[in-house]
Amino acid sequence: MASSTADREDEPDREIRLVTSDDGWVATDVETGVSSQGESRVAALENLDEAVALYLGEVGREPTDSELRAMGIEPADNVTGDEEPPDVLE
Repeated sequence: MASSTADREDEPDREIRLVTSDDGWVATDVETGVSSQGESRVAALENLDEAVALYLGEVGREPTDSELRAMGIEPADNVTGDEEPPDVLE
């Protein structure tokens, strides 16, 4: 997803760290701590854009109860209640 300077005028400044790994490239948004990877730098950055947007709630939505049931998940049984969520969800 190549974007021109004009496309980025309304976006806030973000510090991104980009490093190589055995699997390609890893891009991390410093402010949010969100990371993503890709086989190329461009792919890693595109994946990071999507991951940060999901993290910030700018895209995506919660599944409906019927969608959960279609995946074999019973919504009434899928609650945290008074318990703390697992570390991976924090």
